[in-house]
Amino acid sequence: MDPIVNIAIQVIPIAKNKDLYQLVDKAIEVIQQSGVKYQVCPFETVMEGPYDQLMDIVKKAHEACLHAGADEVIVNLKIQRNATKEVHIEDKTEKYQSRSID
Repeated sequence: MDPIVNIAIQVIPIAKNKDLYQLVDKAIEVIQQSGVKYQVCPFETVMEGPYDQLMDIVKKAHEACLHAGADEVIVNLKIQRNATKEVHIEDKTEKYQSRSID
């Protein structure tokens, strides 16, 4: 069985004459359309799901930036996998959900 993991992906497109945020948006669209649980953060997007499915999304996300006009893409990943249980985003963030920045 493919384990449920968390993968944080940071996509850094490099392009001349392109809005870099619009290129990052293309990567986020791939994640949104995938159907996996995800959370967009200021510096990266965290996804939750089966390892193989998330790695396929990683590939499609950086390819989307290239297809949208990026000359180059740097992708940083963080992967959390547990040997005995599933990894869920809420396990790490739930206690902070009631706090906000004003």
